[in-house]
Amino acid sequence: MTSLDKPQTTPGQPAHGPRGPQGQGPDHADDQGAVTQAALFDAFGGIRGTVETMLPGLLFVMIYTINKDVKMSAIAAGAVAVLLVIVRLLRKDTVKHAFSGVFGVGVGVAFALFTGTAKGFYLPGMIYGAGLGVAFTVSALVGFPLLGVMLGPVFRENMSWRTRNPGRKKAYTKASLAWGIIFLAKYAILFPLYWWGDATQLGWLLIALKLPPMVLAVYFTWVFLAKAPPPIDVMAEYEAEEAARKAAKAAASREPGA
Repeated sequence: MTSLDKPQTTPGQPAHGPRGPQGQGPDHADDQGAVTQAALFDAFGGIRGTVETMLPGLLFVMIYTINKDVKMSAIAAGAVAVLLVIVRLLRKDTVKHAFSGVFGVGVGVAFALFTGTAKGFYLPGMIYGAGLGVAFTVSALVGFPLLGVMLGPVFRENMSWRTRNPGRKKAYTKASLAWGIIFLAKYAILFPLYWWGDATQLGWLLIALKLPPMVLAVYFTWVFLAKAPPPIDVMAEYEAEEAARKAAKAAASREPGA
């Protein structure tokens, strides 16, 4: 068993003993819920990240609804996505969410221009979303929940939840399954419209279904993780071990005859 597999406690981390997750009071539960909410808010980009993700697609749908010009709609959506990244760079803000958005929009623009249809703009994102739904579901069923892999570094626990914190592994499994079911249900609605429906109707339905499923999935994640045991801060453990090694080395160097 490695040091990361052993149940340890670090300063500021509640012990998993009589006062562990089941024995903690309401104040700790409130704190844990607040920490979880803040981490989820950061991980998924917050309000600004959500707006930046939705804006290019909304612009494409609006322009296409007015003039039915696929090329103009695609170029406008791509230009706005690039502009959002430039604004973040100028403000020296994090660009990870903006870059992921501009990549997705760029692929959609390429498909739209290549196929000459508005549905081509939507197809890559729909395939990606459906693939995520399958990945979340399968990862939960095989006991390696994808959400734990994504959020572990955010909570500074990395992959310790797999072997040292079964309560959090269970929460990540439930949350990943919720994401999978929500995503698969969303695209079970959208794909029939893609095949047989009108491109304008599909675009507006995509916009309408952009935020509510995401909010629902994040809510379920917050509920499951807020009730789970607190994360084991393996980064703090590593830093403490490094400090102890340096202190021991310094003490040894001061001993007579060293």
